[in-house]
Formats: sequence, structure tokens, C-alpha cells
Amino acid sequence: QVQLVESGGGSVQAGGSLRLSCVVSGYTNSSGRCMGWFRQPAGKDSEAVAGIDSEGGTSYADSVNGRFTVSKDNAKNILYLQMNSLKPEDTAMYYCAAAVNRFRCTIAAMNRVSFRYRGQGTQVTVSS
Repeated sequence: QVQLVESGGGSVQAGGSLRLSCVVSGYTNSSGRCMGWFRQPAGKDSEAVAGIDSEGGTSYADSVNGRFTVSKDNAKNILYLQMNSLKPEDTAMYYCAAAVNRFRCTIAAMNRVSFRYRGQGTQVTVSS
């Protein structure tokens, strides 16, 4: 049984930082599979913000590029999202997700493809 459990969300002021963690169990990040982070502001659609493939290649949404960093600890099966220089518009529920089908792990593809597994989410609130 695959489980993804996020943590690390919270409330910060603009300019602050947070690191989200996603503990993954029961999932094999084999070649060609994509994992990543999505966010969904209240009342809006979900969007991909960062992806990482099985080889460690990364992709970022334009809105977070240069401020967010996705990484993974393969030994501990943890996916991270380091978020710096946070802005009020980063406020959202953040989810980690893992795909089963194989595709090139770009933001554009992540926004098109349905991810098989997703965590319950962790709220990030950035105040001005």
C-alpha cells in the first residue's frame, strides 16, 4: 500500500522560508517515474510547482523558479520542498504526489498527467 504523508506547513511572513517533507512508503521510484509537489489555493485549481525524476532531474513552475528547491532522500524515502522568499501568493494547500506511468517529468507534463498517489496535504499561509 502506497502512502504519502506531508508535513512542515505553517504560517510565515513574506520573505520567510519553510521546508516541506513528504514521507513515502510502498512506492518504487523506478526509472522514468516522476514525483513532485502541487499546490491548490482556496477556490482555485491545483497546479504543479516542482517535479523530480528518478535520476534527480528537476523542473519548476515559473512562479517558484529560483525560490523553491525540490529534492529527495532515496535512503529515507523522503521528498522535500525547500521554499525561500515566500510570497503571499504562495499561500495554498501543498501536496506531494507520485506517478506510476512514465513520462518526462516537466511542469507542463505534470499538469496534464494524472498522478496515481497523492498525500493529504499541508497548509502553507504567507502573510504580507
